[in-house]
Amino acid sequence: MANIPRVSPEEARKLIDEQGYIYVDVRSEPEYAAGHPAGALNVPIMRAGARGMEPNLAFLDDMQALWPKDAKLVLGCRSGQRSMRAAEMLVAAGYTNLVDQRAGFEGSRNAFGAVTEPGWSQVGLPVETSTPGGAYEELQKKISR
Repeated sequence: MANIPRVSPEEARKLIDEQGYIYVDVRSEPEYAAGHPAGALNVPIMRAGARGMEPNLAFLDDMQALWPKDAKLVLGCRSGQRSMRAAEMLVAAGYTNLVDQRAGFEGSRNAFGAVTEPGWSQVGLPVETSTPGGAYEELQKKISR
């Protein structure tokens, strides 16, 4: 496994505000639309398919088309698992300035469902349901295939 820095929601916000990192929400499109970190852009690692959630086969290609390998990116999801998987894929593809926002949007939970670390939405950081140009469908329009 790659050595990918994992940061708290507050640390992620500081990287965005002070160092120009971009928050990439790798949750599904409906999850993103229901609420996401303010300014986050959506490139889902999983999408709804005929048999439920399936890997987004275009994830890596889309990320490479949208951002150079030295882009400063914070990756986040619901609880921190999908974003870490996405970060590992991107590091393997040559990305060098990635951080994983552990605890995700809704917080890390133990086997009993109790929150073990609060996520972005639980610590009072800004949340929105619409970011101009941030939805996956809108981002895909920027990619020439």
